Amino acid sequence: MAQKMPDWSEIPLDLLVSIGRCLNLIEDYLNFGSVCKSWHSVATKNNFNNDLCRAPWLMLAEEEDNEVRKFFSLYNGMILNKRIPKASRKRCLESMGWLITVGEEGEISLLHPFSGVQIELPHQNTTVDYLNHEIDPRTCFIGCLLVCDVADVVGPELTKCHILAQIPTEPQDMPEHVYILESLGSLFVIARYGVQLRLVQDDCDRVPLTIIPIIQIIQEEEEIREDMVCEDITYGTTNFRVFQVDLAAVKMTETRELGDAAFFLGANASLSVQASRCPGIKPNHIYFTEDFYETYLSYEEGGGLDMGVFNLADGSIQPHYNGVSLSRFCPPTWVTPTPY
Repeated sequence: MAQKMPDWSEIPLDLLVSIGRCLNLIEDYLNFGSVCKSWHSVATKNNFNNDLCRAPWLMLAEEEDNEVRKFFSLYNGMILNKRIPKASRKRCLESMGWLITVGEEGEISLLHPFSGVQIELPHQNTTVDYLNHEIDPRTCFIGCLLVCDVADVVGPELTKCHILAQIPTEPQDMPEHVYILESLGSLFVIARYGVQLRLVQDDCDRVPLTIIPIIQIIQEEEEIREDMVCEDITYGTTNFRVFQVDLAAVKMTETRELGDAAFFLGANASLSVQASRCPGIKPNHIYFTEDFYETYLSYEEGGGLDMGVFNLADGSIQPHYNGVSLSRFCPPTWVTPTPY
């Protein structure tokens, strides 16, 4: 007589809670919650081991006609497949474990990638001066740290802002992209170089991309003609400079030493983790993804190639994901895995 298989859904809830709190990897915890309804019911924040590593995963670009998104773990190289139809054909920006999804028609929502919970947000067209923002280029304050006083603004008065600190650079060495983040109680500004299109003088081993011919690009005061072949044009991060902000002295000081910290930079995801608490993460390194859309929209294949790990001590760059994952609307981005 065949032995009856046990019904795992009938395990007592208090025992399931004890099992869940013993798991050491968050990917195991997420898989634990997907076994059945009873296991899913105990996979909550209250039963979550907060000592688990919170290093971000790399959410790869959406594959064509596929609602399954792939998440790459830096810890063990594992890829988690998760069906997320609500993120299909949308630009995704990470925010504390949630995704801010922006649709092609301007619709915005908050989406938890692992539970599927979605919170609708006001449409972009409900904001003041929507049409002007849709047409005008984004305003940026390349290398400046601003402070804005919004407490005393009444009626039509403009918000008062002034420059708190400025990255010390020469005019010819202005950063092309700037990030700001907090790490262990300190404020940092990070400058990124090499993300804009530029002429190349030598051959390099890179995935061939097809530049969109109608786009005119001016780089270093030299115009690149529309008929120039794509092999003459490239882009990709070449350097990072890190500045620690001294709010009392109102200045920035460059540093090449982050101690036990590792920085993660990308679209809407600038954060710091303690490397000693996150297996597979290197201290004093910057993990980055491609988020300079003005450049990658110049290619038919989109963006996703300009990502890697920057060693702040010696300036070297190594890949953190060896595959190719490209998209014109949502290249790979960091996502911090959080419980349901």
